[in-house]
Amino acid sequence: MPNVLVVDDSAVDRHLVGQYLRNDEDLHVDYAVHGLEALEKMAHQVPDVVVTDLIMPEMDGLELVGAVRERYPSVPIILISSRGSEEIVVQALQRGAASYVPKRSLARRMLATVRNVLAVSSSQQKQVRLMECMTCNECTFELENNSVLIAPLINYLQQIMENLGICDEWERTRVGVALEEALANALYHGNLQVGSELRGEDDEAYYRLIQERMRTPPYCNRRIYVRARLARDAARFMIRDEGPGFDPNSLPDPTDPANLEKASGRGLLLMKTFMDEVIYNDTGNEVTLVKYSDRNKPAESESQPC
Repeated sequence: MPNVLVVDDSAVDRHLVGQYLRNDEDLHVDYAVHGLEALEKMAHQVPDVVVTDLIMPEMDGLELVGAVRERYPSVPIILISSRGSEEIVVQALQRGAASYVPKRSLARRMLATVRNVLAVSSSQQKQVRLMECMTCNECTFELENNSVLIAPLINYLQQIMENLGICDEWERTRVGVALEEALANALYHGNLQVGSELRGEDDEAYYRLIQERMRTPPYCNRRIYVRARLARDAARFMIRDEGPGFDPNSLPDPTDPANLEKASGRGLLLMKTFMDEVIYNDTGNEVTLVKYSDRNKPAESESQPC
């Protein structure tokens, strides 16, 4: 039975909202007179949804939205708005409230709004619980030469890493930076064969050559292939382009201070710093990036099948 916490300092309004909600026998309704009491009750039992007025003593609805968002991010909040509070409603929605019902429309909209928000919230919570059951995910992508695809791909892979608990948010950001460098290398230096030496010396010519080759065969017909295997022990990303490749042994040492200012070494430095392993194939057109969830057990993580 879903629990609804109604927060309002007006006894009349609390009674009205509760009356409308009790028309659904599957809902259990509890009450609080202001935000502080609401938080005290939530510390003992977390409701499925909070319905709150905005103007209240002790802690108003806007402050309550911020506190619930911080402490109980999965609990949606529905605002009760009145004339003159429109600006506060907008602020509360921006801070994380899920919906609002004008006070003059409580009879018509309150129950329907609560039902709709509960349906969406329940679906999201079930999805989260399902994702927590994931133990391994393998996926492959074939990308055209379009830099617009890089960011959403990285975001997708980071989300799977979060679901699997591979590393914290800070490390996932660093993994994202390493992936961006590897994908950009595959696109610009691999498929389009635009050397990094031109960048920094003549940026205009560098980007002009990129745009030209994006329209010219065989460069424009090449693809980037991405294969990812993400499990609770480690994340592995293989990125291959269709360019001619290069000799990986010819790469300058990115950790040498003398090479830090070179455009050709920046991406490799970030990849090697942020990932646990960076492995090129002999041809140089494929790189594998590995991030372990436990750096002390790399051998064990490699032996566990997906």
